[in-house]
Amino acid sequence: MAKRKKISSSLEDYLEAIYLISAEKGAARPTDVAAHLNVANSSTTAALHLLKNRKLINHKPYDIVTLTPDGKRLATKIAHKHKVLTHFFTKILNIDDKTSDECACKIEHAIPDEVLERFIKYIDFKEKNPTTEWIEGIGFAYKTTE
Repeated sequence: MAKRKKISSSLEDYLEAIYLISAEKGAARPTDVAAHLNVANSSTTAALHLLKNRKLINHKPYDIVTLTPDGKRLATKIAHKHKVLTHFFTKILNIDDKTSDECACKIEHAIPDEVLERFIKYIDFKEKNPTTEWIEGIGFAYKTTE
């Protein structure tokens, strides 16, 4: 895949929505995408046109939307970031589901891959070592049960 110009956060949201809807229903229709993102059908039509021009989706008017191989790669990456961040916020930081999802959606567009990998390593460490906690000024320490 040739180095591609970065797409906007909004277009990334559309790709992720197409990916998730297709995984759930087997196919994504423009109206499904609009409903998923809570946007107008006209906004979805404009976004689909941009994604098609960037060769990230296949779409004809009044037909289903499919991801191209490049589109699927990018959508998979975005969905993975969202899943990791949501997991971190809910399971590690104990933040409610709605807030976690909203934060993950905002951060997934900006977080570099190497930072995401650190999140993943931290989640893995914390899940394998549930008796550790962060102590200000010390760092990680094991909890004592006295």
